[in-house]
Amino acid sequence: MASSLTTASTGTPGSEKTFLGHPRGLATLFFTEMWERFSYYGMRALLVLYLVSGGTDAATGSQGGGLAMTAATATAIYSVYVSMVYLMAMPGGWFGDRVWGARKTVAIAGFVIMAGHASLAVPGQAAFFAGLALVAVGSGLLKANISTMVGHLYNGPDDPRRDGGFTLFYIGINLGAFIAPFAVGTLGEKVNWHLGFALAAVGMGLGLACFLSFTKSLSPKSNVVPNPLSAAERKSVLVKVIAVVALAAAFYGTVVALGMYTLKWALVPITLAGLIIPVAVLVRIKRDKDLDKTEQSKMTGYIWFFVAAAVFWMIYDQGGSTLSLFASTKTADSVFGLGFPATWYQSLNPLFVMSLAPVFAWLWLWLARKNQEPNTIVKFAMGLVLVGASFFVFIVPMNMAGDGKVSPMWLVSIYMIQTIGELCLSPVGLSVTTKMAPQKYASQMMGVWFLAVTAGDCTTGLLSLAGVDLNGTGIIALEATLAVAAGFAIYMYRKKVQGLMGSVH
Repeated sequence: MASSLTTASTGTPGSEKTFLGHPRGLATLFFTEMWERFSYYGMRALLVLYLVSGGTDAATGSQGGGLAMTAATATAIYSVYVSMVYLMAMPGGWFGDRVWGARKTVAIAGFVIMAGHASLAVPGQAAFFAGLALVAVGSGLLKANISTMVGHLYNGPDDPRRDGGFTLFYIGINLGAFIAPFAVGTLGEKVNWHLGFALAAVGMGLGLACFLSFTKSLSPKSNVVPNPLSAAERKSVLVKVIAVVALAAAFYGTVVALGMYTLKWALVPITLAGLIIPVAVLVRIKRDKDLDKTEQSKMTGYIWFFVAAAVFWMIYDQGGSTLSLFASTKTADSVFGLGFPATWYQSLNPLFVMSLAPVFAWLWLWLARKNQEPNTIVKFAMGLVLVGASFFVFIVPMNMAGDGKVSPMWLVSIYMIQTIGELCLSPVGLSVTTKMAPQKYASQMMGVWFLAVTAGDCTTGLLSLAGVDLNGTGIIALEATLAVAAGFAIYMYRKKVQGLMGSVH
């Protein structure tokens, strides 16, 4: 990729060495994020399959060596893990703003993520759960700060290169996610699970090496701690953390001593926290007396979008759990005589995003020129209806499979429908979050948007822990109906929501 680095003529905007016309630091962050996403999505492609894997399957010859858990438990663990990654983005941003600064936080996060994948590469439940926790914490630290560092490369929000820079950065995310299931997934599923996790650690190591080697290309602002803690605040935070850790240790020590401990003792509190914290954050902001009447109205309108997004992610993120299990057990593993592992399906979403995102960007502009572009509310409704429709489609191959296997094209179609729904809802959600955020909470609201993912995934996790079979046609139909109904509800009440949004369109 070195050939992509060029030097612009002196005296022009961005006359420094550039990466595809952008500040050179974008290349550093592009490849750091690409390899981090490679490690994250590679491991995620293996996660549920590893959890349910037992001994070697005599029919397929596939390797066992997993933790031999039930599909319900595996889905719950997967859902809790994904929700924690997004929940940790809020404290991750706090560390960047108040303790270490963005650059140091990302470097530390890289080491934590790499250690987590290395721990997953060690057989045994203790190493597995330790690794999962480390990857979740590290991903949260990194996710909140690396995007901030991309923004630091440009001369404020009016820099004409800024949007293009974030687009390139987004391509890096999806490129890593696309490659990972082919490399990490194939090695883990077909050779050895722990070698797959080890390859994810290597991927993060490459990203970290890139970041540390070319850190001088980044903006000096990335080293600054914007709002450092005072000595008194540091002491207060430390005391609170020690108190919480001591309380948790005492509680779980008692549970273990009484011989009552099961996995649910860990998963249920985390899942409940993932539902309570988003609600508490929204209530705290909504009740803030510093907000004027217009800001209060916008926050009321924003809650509609937040709940809709939570419903969307509840279904969408089952692409790595419910759909992945169906791919492994009920879907043919060959096309035109060419065989492939189930993990390869996880490459479909990033492939469709990279293929369709430019089409949607052009489509919205074309409709805008004709004064026919759907507004934010309609786009959200479309996203919900589409993700619900994907699960209605899913019911068909579920009923067809029986004791046999269905065509891979069913899952290809489902992932494509979900990606189209994502492109209607996710970018619009990010945009509307920045537009509707009260001035006082401008920097925190992006973390609030990520909490919608946490709430959606924790709902899935709680259902699994409650004994609901998320792999059954009944619950799939119920979720599909919920999403479509939510989409129609938002559409039917669009005038009310638009009134709450004020001048935001």
